[in-house]
Amino acid sequence: MIQWKEEIVIETNIENVWALFSDQHIKRIMPKVEEHTLIEKNEHQIGAKHRQTYREGKRVETYIVETLDYEDDPERKYKKITFVLGKAFEITLSFCLVKINETHTKFIYEGQNKGVNFVGRAMLKLGSEKSNRRVVEEFMQRVREEAIHS
Repeated sequence: MIQWKEEIVIETNIENVWALFSDQHIKRIMPKVEEHTLIEKNEHQIGAKHRQTYREGKRVETYIVETLDYEDDPERKYKKITFVLGKAFEITLSFCLVKINETHTKFIYEGQNKGVNFVGRAMLKLGSEKSNRRVVEEFMQRVREEAIHS
């Protein structure tokens, strides 16, 4: 299993950052997501489900993303999701935003990726921690850039 928890401060209002995690803007921070379609409940509810299609090179995966937790308060925003990728990996991600002041927001990105079968566990063991860290850092920087430029 791979786990991470990273945080950065983004130089913009919490609402600007939070908007990027809405269905309408999700592809701005997750450009490899080709489809993100609500199929159950609404996007602001615990238990909401989305069908998501993701492209990595020539490989395309479609899976169901479930919202496990959701908070939208003026001082704190939080969304936790889970999905199974390629029948091999169970991925859980959380995005937490904390208002520092009107022009600064703390972004905490936490997650875990665990193999659900032998193939998944073996692939995680063979993967490099350096490349996983790079993926997390690139995502956080993309969120920062999109939030500042929105």
